[in-house]
Amino acid sequence: MSDAILRPRRSVLYMPGANERALEKAKSLPADALILDLEDAVAPDAKADARMRVAAAAASGEYGYREVTIRVNAPGTAWHADDLRAAAEAGPDAVVVPKVESAETVREVERALEAAGAPDHTALWAMVETPRAMLDARAVAAAGERLTVLVMGTNDLAKELHAEHVPGRAPLLTGLSLALLAARESGKVILDGVYNDVKNPEGFEAECVQGRQFGFDGKTLIHPSQVEPCNRVFAPSTEQIARSRRIIDAFDEATREGRGVVTVDGRLIENLHVEDARRILALAEALDGRG
Repeated sequence: MSDAILRPRRSVLYMPGANERALEKAKSLPADALILDLEDAVAPDAKADARMRVAAAAASGEYGYREVTIRVNAPGTAWHADDLRAAAEAGPDAVVVPKVESAETVREVERALEAAGAPDHTALWAMVETPRAMLDARAVAAAGERLTVLVMGTNDLAKELHAEHVPGRAPLLTGLSLALLAARESGKVILDGVYNDVKNPEGFEAECVQGRQFGFDGKTLIHPSQVEPCNRVFAPSTEQIARSRRIIDAFDEATREGRGVVTVDGRLIENLHVEDARRILALAEALDGRG
């Protein structure tokens, strides 16, 4: 497993790039990653100032273990090219690009970042948030070397589908599943979309659990109050960690003894269970000390 896959991204919090107080507050929040936003959270007449503020924040090195990314405006907008150049110069952990619908868009963004001198460590996160993106998710996920993460844009997807936001997200399940399949086939990380009702913590936690059960690596968030419950849900539980250790110990013992059949807690264990157990323990080790 690559470092990109194992890096914790349970909670990925959008922070408005035009709000200096929010950018400062983000330094103390227990989010695994931050998206410093130049798109939806910034009014057109504030975008130039926000660009400078976000680039300075991303280059500051003051966010500790938090992965710092910059969300630029979408391809085709008046701000996209300037955003990419500023982000490349700032050298964040990643540049988040909205409205990615094709492999060619990924390649165009990568070429632009390289032309602007983006350092090798600056990855590309592609937001997939339209019907076309869902249907072409496989090509998008495999398109570029810098591309490490797919980000679900569930609000825009619901709008494009004329779908309602309902508990359980039945109208979105096909799109979520297609994007998950594409991410896993290409070995990429994938983040679930946002939950809009910040006054409904029970509904939020239920959607976090659903996302974890589906296989998402974490969830994008719109409010600091969502960080801690999201971290808890997407972290391996004490029970999962203990079971993973039992699985690995039992499998190693069976291998030493030349036994072909292994059972743990009454269940047959195969290589796939061992691989999953190692992934869980590696994530738990990476999270040690973060909370």
